[in-house]
Amino acid sequence: MFTIPDNLVELGMQRIEGHAVQGFVRSYGNPSPTLLLIGEAPGENEIETGIPFIGRAGTELMKSLDSIGLTREDVFITSSVRSRPYKWGTKKAEDGSIVKRMYNRAPKPAEILAHAPLLDYEIEHLKPKLIVTLGNIGLQRLLGKSAKVTELHGQKVCQPIQYLEKLEDLHYSETSESFVIVPTFHPASVFYRPSLREMVLQDWKKIGQYVKESST
Repeated sequence: MFTIPDNLVELGMQRIEGHAVQGFVRSYGNPSPTLLLIGEAPGENEIETGIPFIGRAGTELMKSLDSIGLTREDVFITSSVRSRPYKWGTKKAEDGSIVKRMYNRAPKPAEILAHAPLLDYEIEHLKPKLIVTLGNIGLQRLLGKSAKVTELHGQKVCQPIQYLEKLEDLHYSETSESFVIVPTFHPASVFYRPSLREMVLQDWKKIGQYVKESST
């Protein structure tokens, strides 16, 4: 099992201090993964269990993997940010009272930058044949803000990716090496836009074909 060294985890936690984030979830998986999956950030369920992609979104992701003959044990699952970004909101309790609670939110660019060295380390050491980005956050972390999942989903993109050349850098550099990236929608997207389900299904059929091609 491949894991990030403790000192790099501690560095990631230090770099994100002061942001509205909660906890830390380690990414882990197969040290020689069929796919490297890059998501957004952990949510409430992931913080509670310490397991990436659990709950409803995780169930959807496992269905997609199963559709191409893979399991969680075959892949490496990670995310752009390892702490849960949250915002405060209110919710009506059963007794009618209004209570404050944390809600998930998308990570901010500074939070993604804070945890960039962790993802850089994983990509460098795992040397994945195929990277599947799940949603815009993971895609733009690698290819920049102009990359859109709505335009690139299901396509095989081969090009350099963004990384931090130095830990203190505030801007990304570009790798000299090219990587093969297949963007698709975040598994949770089908809950909010059911019309995406067919596109997600077709994307994963293509990903399954790409996996076969990369292993021959």
